[in-house]
Amino acid sequence: MAKIVAPSLLSANFGNLAADVEMVNKSDAEWLHLDIMDGVFVPNISFGIPVVKAVRKLTDKFLDTHLMIVEPDKYIDRFADCGVDMLNLHYEACTHLHRAIQHIHSRDMKAGVTLNPSSPVSLLEDIVCDVDMVLLMAVNPGFGGQPFIENTYNKVTQLKELLLRKNSNALIEVDGGVNHTNAPKLFEAGADVLVAGQYVFGSKNPHEAIRKLLQ
Repeated sequence: MAKIVAPSLLSANFGNLAADVEMVNKSDAEWLHLDIMDGVFVPNISFGIPVVKAVRKLTDKFLDTHLMIVEPDKYIDRFADCGVDMLNLHYEACTHLHRAIQHIHSRDMKAGVTLNPSSPVSLLEDIVCDVDMVLLMAVNPGFGGQPFIENTYNKVTQLKELLLRKNSNALIEVDGGVNHTNAPKLFEAGADVLVAGQYVFGSKNPHEAIRKLLQ
């Protein structure tokens, strides 16, 4: 089982973004998580293509990109052109998910599918063998700093059982309210990747915060 931390750029200092990306470059975090919000699918707007292109020039870390937007399949090629490594699409936002997953793979990116807290794991029964990762939201998407939803542990366990039953190699990622207290429980339940925003970028010692998550 992998143990990967992906700091979320949503909580970084956008007044000095290069410095925060460089902090991640020098840390034990293998990935960098990018949250793209459109103000329609979720009640917030974050950043778009120009920032993603700028970040790609600043880091060689694996760019895990989470699209919280309507009609995400329309933007697959544009994010591929930015050089992202993983593209996550919400199950709830994608009408033709299988076709979109195929499109992502055709552009040499890893493909992920994301579930909102209220969406059951059983929805993924027919897609888990086609994706590289499943992202479980542990908060309602749209804003950083929300409290962790405790039922996420059960969803991770259910998803792990589904992946094993289907013989899927997909990774399990959890995003929202992750900290040093729940990280060990999430890894134990079967998670492979933990996204952490405020816990990392709001810490006095971000490198130590990342190490605590991995411990």
